[in-house]
Order: sequence, then C-alpha cells, then structure tokens
Amino acid sequence: MGSPDEWYKSIITPFNVYFNSHLIFKKGEIWRLLTNFFFFGNLGLDFVFHMFFLVKYCKSLEEGSFRGRSADFLWMLLLGGALLTSLAPFVAIEFLGSSLTFMMVYVWGRRHQYVNLSFLGIFNFTAPYLPWVLLAFSVMLGSSPKVDLLGMVAGHAYYFLEDVYPRMTGRRPLKTPGFIQAVFPVDEPIRPAAEEGMQQFAADELQEQQQQQQEQQQPANGEGRLEQELRQMHEQHPAVDGRDYWAEAHGARPHAD
Repeated sequence: MGSPDEWYKSIITPFNVYFNSHLIFKKGEIWRLLTNFFFFGNLGLDFVFHMFFLVKYCKSLEEGSFRGRSADFLWMLLLGGALLTSLAPFVAIEFLGSSLTFMMVYVWGRRHQYVNLSFLGIFNFTAPYLPWVLLAFSVMLGSSPKVDLLGMVAGHAYYFLEDVYPRMTGRRPLKTPGFIQAVFPVDEPIRPAAEEGMQQFAADELQEQQQQQQEQQQPANGEGRLEQELRQMHEQHPAVDGRDYWAEAHGARPHAD
C-alpha cells in the first residue's frame, strides 16, 4: 500500500488539477477551471511567500474596504478568476492561484495609496508600489514574472472599472448581481468606495451649480445691493425707515427726504 504520502499522490497530483484548455473543452475535465487556483507549487520559499501575502492582504481587503460587503468581495474574486482564466491560454500558465493573490495585493495597494511600507527594513515605499516590489523579489527567487504580471493586469482592470470609471462617468459596470447579494445579507450596509466617490462628486457638482446661480442672481452694482438690504430690513422692521436703519448699522448718516 505504501506510505500515506504515496497513497495521497496516487489519488491526486498537480497533473490532475492544472489548467489545460484542451482537456477542459475537448475532454470535458471542467473541474480544472477551479482546481488550478488551489495549487501554489511545492513547499518552498516561494510557496511560503505567496501564502503569507494571500492571508495578509485577503484578510486586509475583507476587513477593510469590503467590510460588511461579503457579496462584493466574492464578486471580485469571481471576476478576477474569470479574467485570469480567459488570459491563461495566451500566456501558458497552468496554475492561477498566485496570480489571483497578486490581483488582491494590487487592489489593496491602490486603495491604500498613502500607507507607507518597508521591505525588509532596506527601503521604504508607498502601498501602490507594493506589487512591483514583490514582483522583483519573486523574480530574485527564480519565479516566472508572467504569473505575477498577469495578476497585476487583472487587479488594474478591476480597480479601474470599480473605483476609477464610476467616478468619471457615474456608472458602475461591475456592480454585484442581486442573486449574489441575496446569499450574503448585510446587517449594516456600507457603501463601496466607488459609490462614495460618485456621491461626493455629485454633491460637489450640485454645490458649484448653486454657487453659480447665486452669483447670477446677485445685482451687478452696489446700488442694487443697497436696495436689496433696505427691502429686507423694512420687511423685518416695518415701523422703522429702512434707510435710517441701514445708515445707523453702517455708521453713515441717512439721506434727508
């Protein structure tokens, strides 16, 4: 029967789960669409490296910008997985778990632009540069850069369509479908960053329009403003001559009738 390790390898090996478009669409092995995301390579420094950042930044995203929005978080993972799967045949990548991890790192970095980080105490940088620093470190460990670059492409696509594009146009193309939201009821709804940005942009636009309308309604010369003040004072104090009231308030002598 052999050792437990040999028995385990006889049941499942990386060859049973890796991404292969021919086996998926020609042989019907559709489980490879999902299983390839769960293999991160053999145990080693690169494996520990990706596991650490998967746990750290996946948790940070879920407890940060996706707090109270589990449906949106799942939708991000589904969109990222679909995009990576569609690109995988063109770049010959068999396992996409590391790319999905880098996608989350990229999104976290762009949503925390002013967070200062340090790499092994050697140099400091801000969060948006984190994926590039990790990419350089991964290459130093002997890994292929295309795995991490693919994740950065997916992360940038999601960040632009979810955070940047809605602020520019007022439309949110990656809005989470209702059937996914129904699976994750939200006790305390928290607006995503894109919606908050759109509402703030609309509020600023409305305030600017109101200021322009007020400037257009104001009279052009000082005499018109004086008449407006006299009318308001007379409405508040009908028994008092508005001209005398205005002159006393401004330290001037009233005009004689």
